[in-house]
Amino acid sequence: MIILKETNNNQNVDFIPRQFTQGASYTFNIVDETKNKNVYSQATTSVSQSLYYNRYTASFTALKQGIYYMLTVLSGTEVIFKDKIYCTNQTNLPQYTINSGEYVSNVTTNEFITI
Repeated sequence: MIILKETNNNQNVDFIPRQFTQGASYTFNIVDETKNKNVYSQATTSVSQSLYYNRYTASFTALKQGIYYMLTVLSGTEVIFKDKIYCTNQTNLPQYTINSGEYVSNVTTNEFITI
């Protein structure tokens, strides 16, 4: 899962495609899963290649906090990468959980004796 923020600044999407050709044109589509609506579609040749992954940098202004999105990367008509995106403005991502505050444990005075 890719985690992005609700911001107008450039953000990085790191991914490992099924195949990659430097300088080829790739189309990045982002679909809002709650509305099934395409919120971002961009064809680009500016995908950088590292040793083990590729990086696409862009400004994703249509993303809203708390929403899941589906990212699809196309090379022509062939899908070379798919992943989920979650948009959050949380800063402490290693400690962030999507269920924060959802589960509340009950305090009880029951005492159990195990034999």
